[in-house]
Amino acid sequence: MFRPILMLGLLAAFSLPANAENVTHFILPNGLEAIVIEDHRAPVVVQMVWYKAGSADEQRGKSGVAHFLEHLMFKGTDDLAPGELSKVVEANGGSDNAFTSYDYTAYYQRISADRLELVMRMEADRMRDLILSEDDWQTEREVIIEERNQRTDSDPAAIFGEQRRAAQYLNSPYGTPVIGWRHEMEQLTRDDALAWYRRYYAPNNAVLVVAGDVQPDQVKALAEQYYGPLAPTPDLGPRQRAQEPPQLAERRMTFADPRVAQPYVTRSYLAPERDPGDQAQAAALTVLAQVLGGNGATSVLGKALMFGTPKALYVGAGYDGMAIDDTTFNLFVVPAEGVSLQQAEDAMDATLAKFMDEGVDPAQFARIKTQITAGEIYALDQVQGLAQRYGEALASGLTVDDVKGWPDALRAVTEADVMTAAKDVFDRRRAVTGWLSQPAAVEVTQ
Repeated sequence: MFRPILMLGLLAAFSLPANAENVTHFILPNGLEAIVIEDHRAPVVVQMVWYKAGSADEQRGKSGVAHFLEHLMFKGTDDLAPGELSKVVEANGGSDNAFTSYDYTAYYQRISADRLELVMRMEADRMRDLILSEDDWQTEREVIIEERNQRTDSDPAAIFGEQRRAAQYLNSPYGTPVIGWRHEMEQLTRDDALAWYRRYYAPNNAVLVVAGDVQPDQVKALAEQYYGPLAPTPDLGPRQRAQEPPQLAERRMTFADPRVAQPYVTRSYLAPERDPGDQAQAAALTVLAQVLGGNGATSVLGKALMFGTPKALYVGAGYDGMAIDDTTFNLFVVPAEGVSLQQAEDAMDATLAKFMDEGVDPAQFARIKTQITAGEIYALDQVQGLAQRYGEALASGLTVDDVKGWPDALRAVTEADVMTAAKDVFDRRRAVTGWLSQPAAVEVTQ
């Protein structure tokens, strides 16, 4: 836990981190957007390529294709054998991986700074020259289905989360799991993967982020050499997605499974995302999540439900505004022994009602603002974290100025802003309340 007095002194001394301004931004003629983040403390570099295409951009009925292609991207090109990119990175003392989300797919390598040209050449090669054999795509389809078996179908909490999200979003593609619905994953083909690849994996739909012991001119020259000749996708217009209709009534669900080890109550409210040039509301919601459930010992829910006569073993609140369309604000309560799910929900609601009536405790608010500011400063010490921060933001529709301005937006949040955000978001007509338990534990008090 941060000590407020000590931390205030630290923030006064380091309110402007040394590497805060070492960010260079340029765009190549073929549309590739690039960010260079200088950090010369260690001879290491991180290269990330973010494609502005995630599971929420998939065609209806083809769920999972974005994640499917992420796996297939390691199968080789006209110049690289299957698996060669990862083997070369490892042989040079580095590491690489990839991940898919709703709004983007990203690939990265972390390696010695003098090997940047090596990884840039290989990454650029697979942006447009992927080769998929019949064996490659069929084998990898079985891999992603098995991944779903292990991560979702065998985990009742994961199934519960998937079902809750589907209940939250009736029409938005955010209601479809990133990994895909199993019955649609089983029908994915080589042609599906290639159609996705040819449309979205292009320089004019990508963000290159290079962070570490590099010079901007050096990175730009290498980017021009390796990414510059790649052809853009013509007529790639703005993202067009189905939008969510107004939610007019609370949705409730229960999921009972004998494999559940610990029951809990959760509620998610539709909430606005971070918007380009307007991050004030998202910043207030970020602080609100910390006030309500950021720390079990000091948060509003924690102090009310975990101490004295405890109603909960654990509580939490969360908000992540990094999304293109409406996101969610989330609460959850894990009941203490002998406390039913209904009693836990009632206690959560009583605590929220009291908070809305009394407002933010000034001492708690000052402590949380200090902790958030400190967290923003410490985040600058992680090269890969910085690369991810810029890449995720630009792939999600924000700008470099938005990223740079986010710490100031958080610092500007007032107690009144937090309460206004809470009043706007905490509308049960825009919420999904869910119970997870073993079958015998699902009892609703009338």
